Amino acid sequence: METAEFLRTLDREGRLLAMAAERAGTDAEVPMCADWTVRDLLRHTGVVHRWAAGFVGAGYGSPRPMDEPPELDGPELLDWFRTGHRRLVDTLAAAPSDVECWHFLPAPSPLAFWTRRQAHETAVHRIDAEAAGGGEFGGIDREFAADGVDELLRGFHARSRSKVRSEEPRVLRVRATDVDGAVWTVRLSAQPPVTVRDDSGAADCELTGPAAQLYLSLWNRAPFPGVTGDASVAALWRARSAIV
Repeated sequence: METAEFLRTLDREGRLLAMAAERAGTDAEVPMCADWTVRDLLRHTGVVHRWAAGFVGAGYGSPRPMDEPPELDGPELLDWFRTGHRRLVDTLAAAPSDVECWHFLPAPSPLAFWTRRQAHETAVHRIDAEAAGGGEFGGIDREFAADGVDELLRGFHARSRSKVRSEEPRVLRVRATDVDGAVWTVRLSAQPPVTVRDDSGAADCELTGPAAQLYLSLWNRAPFPGVTGDASVAALWRARSAIV
């Protein structure tokens, strides 16, 4: 996917998140995020949006802490969230393609990183807001979902801070049934997971299903669509892979 596509997705997902949060109400519990209400969800995502916009807009070259969210609630909190989301989208849209700033996963450019990362950040939390309202999840484009699986497996869980470890080496395969070439082999050990985008070699466990369902399940927002082989490997992922 191109950066412009991620930007359009970020724009849409933020607006959908705000609408779902407004329908649910800020006191509603978020079932996939323990101890969170919609209030917490809006505060968290709003802070992340402003944090990301700061790197791109100001060109910060090193990590910076996130600000504390304001003690807002109700309509004022929703307005604050929408303002920050709009600022992020506008900042990314106005940034030059060669902008230099800090980013924390491999990417073709800092701008490509932040646009992609915030699109997925916002999409996952849009699902959280919809779940809090008790409604059905809105659609997720299958190519976007496959990209999100790739970012999670080859980006987030390639880092030393990943907690998905196994003293006994295990192999997990993830296969999307509706996107050509969307298959990953994840090798688990006492070290951070190592993931390649192929289906070479034997696997102890395979997760199979539409890309959107795999996306949500690997982010621990939905059950795994299909599990074959040793289900304890899937359970290990479920128990140790959480990222807010």
